[in-house]
Amino acid sequence: MARQRLGQHFLSGPGWQKRILDTLPRGSEEVWIEIGPGHGEMTRMLAARGRRLIAIEADPRLAANLQEAVRAQPGEWPGVEVVSGDVLELDLAKLAGGRFRVYGNLPYYITSPILHQLFNRADQISSIHVVMQLEVAERVVAAPGCREYGYLSAACQFYTRPKLALRIPPGAFHPPPKVKSALVQMALPGEGASLGVADEAKFLKFIQLCFSHKRKTLRNNLLTIASDQRIHEILASCGLRPDARAEQLSLTHFAALFAAIA
Repeated sequence: MARQRLGQHFLSGPGWQKRILDTLPRGSEEVWIEIGPGHGEMTRMLAARGRRLIAIEADPRLAANLQEAVRAQPGEWPGVEVVSGDVLELDLAKLAGGRFRVYGNLPYYITSPILHQLFNRADQISSIHVVMQLEVAERVVAAPGCREYGYLSAACQFYTRPKLALRIPPGAFHPPPKVKSALVQMALPGEGASLGVADEAKFLKFIQLCFSHKRKTLRNNLLTIASDQRIHEILASCGLRPDARAEQLSLTHFAALFAAIA
Protein backbone atom coordinates (compact mmCIF):
# COMPACT_ATOMS: atom_id res chain seq x y z
CA MET A 1 0.00 0.00 0.00
CA ALA A 2 1.10 3.54 -0.63
CA ARG A 3 2.35 5.41 2.40
CA GLN A 4 0.33 8.62 2.44
CA ARG A 5 2.93 10.25 4.67
CA LEU A 6 5.31 10.18 1.70
CA GLY A 7 2.68 11.30 -0.81
CA GLN A 8 2.98 8.08 -2.81
CA HIS A 9 0.81 7.62 -5.90
CA PHE A 10 2.09 5.01 -8.36
CA LEU A 11 1.43 4.93 -12.11
CA SER A 12 -0.88 1.95 -12.31
CA GLY A 13 -0.96 0.90 -15.95
CA PRO A 14 1.36 0.46 -18.95
CA GLY A 15 -0.68 2.87 -21.08
CA TRP A 16 0.28 6.05 -19.22
CA GLN A 17 3.77 4.71 -18.53
CA LYS A 18 4.37 4.35 -22.28
CA ARG A 19 2.86 7.76 -23.04
CA ILE A 20 5.26 9.35 -20.57
CA LEU A 21 8.20 7.34 -21.88
CA ASP A 22 7.48 8.50 -25.43
CA THR A 23 7.93 12.14 -24.35
CA LEU A 24 11.44 11.55 -22.94
CA PRO A 25 14.64 12.17 -24.93
CA ARG A 26 16.38 9.12 -26.34
CA GLY A 27 20.11 8.40 -26.19
CA SER A 28 21.91 5.55 -24.48
CA GLU A 29 24.93 7.69 -23.58
CA GLU A 30 22.97 9.82 -21.11
CA VAL A 31 22.88 9.24 -17.36
CA TRP A 32 19.39 9.51 -15.85
CA ILE A 33 18.37 10.12 -12.25
CA GLU A 34 14.88 8.93 -11.35
CA ILE A 35 13.26 10.49 -8.29
CA GLY A 36 10.72 8.25 -6.56
CA PRO A 37 10.86 5.01 -8.61
CA GLY A 38 8.35 3.31 -6.29
CA HIS A 39 7.98 -0.29 -7.46
CA GLY A 40 9.97 0.42 -10.62
CA GLU A 41 6.96 1.26 -12.80
CA MET A 42 9.02 3.59 -15.01
CA THR A 43 12.46 2.35 -13.97
CA ARG A 44 12.30 -0.84 -16.03
CA MET A 45 11.14 1.05 -19.12
CA LEU A 46 13.86 3.68 -18.77
CA ALA A 47 16.50 1.01 -18.21
CA ALA A 48 15.42 -0.89 -21.32
CA ARG A 49 16.83 1.93 -23.42
CA GLY A 50 20.35 0.88 -22.34
CA ARG A 51 21.31 3.88 -20.23
CA ARG A 52 22.76 4.21 -16.76
CA LEU A 53 19.90 4.94 -14.39
CA ILE A 54 20.18 6.00 -10.74
CA ALA A 55 16.86 5.44 -8.96
CA ILE A 56 16.50 7.42 -5.70
CA GLU A 57 13.80 6.12 -3.36
CA ALA A 58 12.99 7.72 0.01
CA ASP A 59 10.87 4.80 1.27
CA PRO A 60 13.34 2.22 2.69
CA ARG A 61 10.96 -0.68 2.07
CA LEU A 62 10.42 0.19 -1.57
CA ALA A 63 14.15 0.81 -2.06
CA ALA A 64 14.99 -2.60 -0.57
CA ASN A 65 12.41 -4.34 -2.77
CA LEU A 66 13.71 -2.62 -5.89
CA GLN A 67 17.32 -3.44 -4.99
CA GLU A 68 16.36 -7.10 -4.58
CA ALA A 69 14.59 -7.12 -7.95
CA VAL A 70 17.66 -5.67 -9.64
CA ARG A 71 19.93 -8.24 -7.97
CA ALA A 72 17.63 -11.14 -8.82
CA GLN A 73 17.17 -10.24 -12.49
CA PRO A 74 19.97 -7.90 -13.60
CA GLY A 75 19.15 -8.53 -17.25
CA GLU A 76 15.73 -6.97 -16.71
CA TRP A 77 17.22 -3.85 -15.12
CA PRO A 78 20.39 -3.06 -17.13
CA GLY A 79 22.37 -0.13 -15.75
CA VAL A 80 20.05 0.44 -12.78
CA GLU A 81 21.52 1.58 -9.44
CA VAL A 82 19.08 1.94 -6.54
CA VAL A 83 19.87 4.56 -3.90
CA SER A 84 17.89 4.60 -0.66
CA GLY A 85 17.71 8.18 0.58
CA ASP A 86 16.13 11.61 0.52
CA VAL A 87 16.75 13.43 -2.76
CA LEU A 88 16.88 16.72 -0.83
CA GLU A 89 19.93 15.50 1.07
CA LEU A 90 21.90 13.87 -1.75
CA ASP A 91 24.56 15.30 -4.07
CA LEU A 92 23.01 14.40 -7.41
CA ALA A 93 25.96 15.56 -9.51
CA LYS A 94 28.31 13.36 -7.48
CA LEU A 95 26.00 10.38 -7.92
CA ALA A 96 25.78 10.92 -11.67
CA GLY A 97 29.48 11.66 -12.12
CA GLY A 98 28.80 14.28 -14.79
CA ARG A 99 25.89 15.68 -16.78
CA PHE A 100 22.53 14.00 -16.33
CA ARG A 101 18.81 14.13 -17.03
CA VAL A 102 16.03 13.80 -14.46
CA TYR A 103 12.73 11.95 -14.44
CA GLY A 104 10.51 11.87 -11.39
CA ASN A 105 7.02 11.30 -10.07
CA LEU A 106 7.31 13.93 -7.35
CA PRO A 107 5.50 13.88 -3.99
CA TYR A 108 3.15 16.82 -4.36
CA TYR A 109 3.89 18.29 -0.95
CA ILE A 110 7.61 18.78 -1.65
CA THR A 111 7.57 19.55 -5.38
CA SER A 112 8.97 23.07 -4.97
CA PRO A 113 11.89 22.08 -2.66
CA ILE A 114 12.87 19.28 -5.06
CA LEU A 115 12.83 21.65 -8.04
CA HIS A 116 15.03 24.14 -6.19
CA GLN A 117 17.40 21.30 -5.26
CA LEU A 118 17.68 20.46 -8.96
CA PHE A 119 18.22 24.09 -9.88
CA ASN A 120 21.25 24.11 -7.57
CA ARG A 121 22.82 21.73 -10.12
CA ALA A 122 21.33 23.38 -13.19
CA ASP A 123 24.72 23.68 -14.90
CA GLN A 124 25.01 19.86 -14.92
CA ILE A 125 21.45 18.96 -15.92
CA SER A 126 20.40 18.61 -19.56
CA SER A 127 16.66 18.31 -18.93
CA ILE A 128 14.07 17.66 -16.21
CA HIS A 129 10.87 15.65 -16.75
CA VAL A 130 8.62 15.51 -13.70
CA VAL A 131 5.06 14.55 -12.83
CA MET A 132 3.43 17.02 -10.45
CA GLN A 133 0.05 18.37 -9.42
CA LEU A 134 -1.62 20.06 -12.41
CA GLU A 135 -2.23 23.27 -10.46
CA VAL A 136 1.49 23.52 -9.70
CA ALA A 137 2.40 22.66 -13.31
CA GLU A 138 0.22 25.52 -14.55
CA ARG A 139 2.09 27.88 -12.23
CA VAL A 140 5.45 26.59 -13.46
CA VAL A 141 4.66 27.33 -17.12
CA ALA A 142 2.59 30.52 -16.58
CA ALA A 143 3.59 33.66 -18.47
CA PRO A 144 3.68 37.21 -17.04
CA GLY A 145 0.22 38.66 -16.82
CA CYS A 146 -1.47 35.32 -16.10
CA ARG A 147 -3.24 34.75 -12.80
CA GLU A 148 -1.04 31.70 -12.10
CA TYR A 149 2.22 33.60 -12.66
CA GLY A 150 4.25 33.99 -9.48
CA TYR A 151 7.58 33.35 -7.83
CA LEU A 152 7.64 29.64 -8.77
CA SER A 153 7.00 30.56 -12.41
CA ALA A 154 9.87 33.06 -12.43
CA ALA A 155 12.30 30.71 -10.64
CA CYS A 156 11.55 27.78 -12.96
CA GLN A 157 11.80 29.94 -16.07
CA PHE A 158 15.05 31.50 -14.88
CA TYR A 159 16.69 28.06 -14.89
CA THR A 160 14.63 26.17 -17.48
CA ARG A 161 12.29 26.39 -20.46
CA PRO A 162 9.24 24.58 -19.08
CA LYS A 163 6.45 23.02 -21.13
CA LEU A 164 3.33 21.18 -20.01
CA ALA A 165 3.69 17.91 -21.94
CA LEU A 166 0.80 15.76 -20.63
CA ARG A 167 -2.24 16.14 -18.43
CA ILE A 168 -2.71 12.98 -16.35
CA PRO A 169 -6.04 12.02 -14.70
CA PRO A 170 -6.27 10.70 -11.12
CA GLY A 171 -7.25 7.27 -12.45
CA ALA A 172 -3.77 6.80 -13.92
CA PHE A 173 -2.43 6.29 -10.37
CA HIS A 174 -2.92 3.86 -7.53
CA PRO A 175 -4.16 5.04 -5.16
CA PRO A 176 -5.72 7.86 -7.21
CA PRO A 177 -4.84 11.32 -5.86
CA LYS A 178 -7.60 13.84 -5.19
CA VAL A 179 -6.15 16.20 -7.79
CA LYS A 180 -5.21 16.09 -11.48
CA SER A 181 -1.56 15.74 -12.44
CA ALA A 182 0.70 16.75 -15.30
CA LEU A 183 4.06 15.91 -16.81
CA VAL A 184 6.24 18.99 -17.19
CA GLN A 185 9.29 19.04 -19.45
CA MET A 186 12.06 21.48 -18.56
CA ALA A 187 14.87 22.05 -21.03
CA LEU A 188 18.00 23.75 -19.71
CA PRO A 189 19.34 26.39 -19.66
CA GLY A 190 16.51 28.83 -19.09
CA GLU A 191 16.16 32.55 -19.60
CA GLY A 192 18.63 33.30 -16.81
CA ALA A 193 21.53 32.31 -19.05
CA SER A 194 21.05 35.50 -21.09
CA LEU A 195 20.29 37.94 -18.24
CA GLY A 196 23.80 38.38 -16.86
CA VAL A 197 22.77 38.08 -13.20
CA ALA A 198 25.91 37.79 -11.06
CA ASP A 199 24.34 36.52 -7.84
CA GLU A 200 21.54 34.09 -8.65
CA ALA A 201 20.62 33.38 -5.02
CA LYS A 202 20.16 37.09 -4.21
CA PHE A 203 18.25 37.62 -7.45
CA LEU A 204 15.76 34.87 -6.59
CA LYS A 205 15.33 36.29 -3.08
CA PHE A 206 14.65 39.65 -4.69
CA ILE A 207 11.96 38.13 -6.94
CA GLN A 208 10.48 36.39 -3.91
CA LEU A 209 10.29 39.76 -2.14
CA CYS A 210 8.56 41.29 -5.18
CA PHE A 211 5.87 38.59 -4.95
CA SER A 212 5.70 38.58 -1.13
CA HIS A 213 2.26 40.23 -1.06
CA LYS A 214 0.74 39.52 -4.44
CA ARG A 215 -2.14 41.97 -4.06
CA LYS A 216 0.25 44.83 -3.33
CA THR A 217 2.19 46.88 -5.84
CA LEU A 218 5.93 46.52 -6.31
CA ARG A 219 6.44 49.82 -4.51
CA ASN A 220 4.77 48.44 -1.37
CA ASN A 221 6.65 45.15 -1.48
CA LEU A 222 10.04 46.81 -1.97
CA LEU A 223 9.75 49.36 0.85
CA THR A 224 11.76 47.04 3.11
CA ILE A 225 14.90 47.56 0.98
CA ALA A 226 14.55 51.08 -0.45
CA SER A 227 12.72 54.35 0.12
CA ASP A 228 9.47 55.07 -1.69
CA GLN A 229 11.11 57.87 -3.65
CA ARG A 230 14.00 55.65 -4.71
CA ILE A 231 11.63 52.88 -5.80
CA HIS A 232 9.57 55.38 -7.79
CA GLU A 233 12.74 56.58 -9.58
CA ILE A 234 13.89 53.03 -10.33
CA LEU A 235 10.51 51.98 -11.72
CA ALA A 236 10.51 55.01 -13.99
CA SER A 237 14.06 54.30 -15.17
CA CYS A 238 13.01 50.74 -16.08
CA GLY A 239 9.96 51.95 -18.00
CA LEU A 240 7.49 50.63 -15.42
CA ARG A 241 4.37 52.31 -14.07
CA PRO A 242 4.32 53.43 -10.41
CA ASP A 243 1.49 50.97 -9.75
CA ALA A 244 3.18 48.00 -11.46
CA ARG A 245 2.73 44.59 -9.84
CA ALA A 246 5.14 41.66 -9.79
CA GLU A 247 2.84 39.38 -11.81
CA GLN A 248 3.12 41.80 -14.75
CA LEU A 249 6.93 41.64 -14.95
CA SER A 250 9.09 39.46 -17.17
CA LEU A 251 12.43 38.12 -15.96
CA THR A 252 14.10 40.85 -18.02
CA HIS A 253 12.19 43.45 -16.00
CA PHE A 254 13.13 41.78 -12.72
CA ALA A 255 16.81 41.72 -13.75
CA ALA A 256 16.75 45.43 -14.61
CA LEU A 257 15.09 46.29 -11.29
CA PHE A 258 17.53 44.12 -9.35
CA ALA A 259 20.54 45.75 -11.02
CA ALA A 260 19.17 49.25 -10.41
CA ILE A 261 18.44 48.64 -6.72
CA ALA A 262 21.75 46.90 -6.15
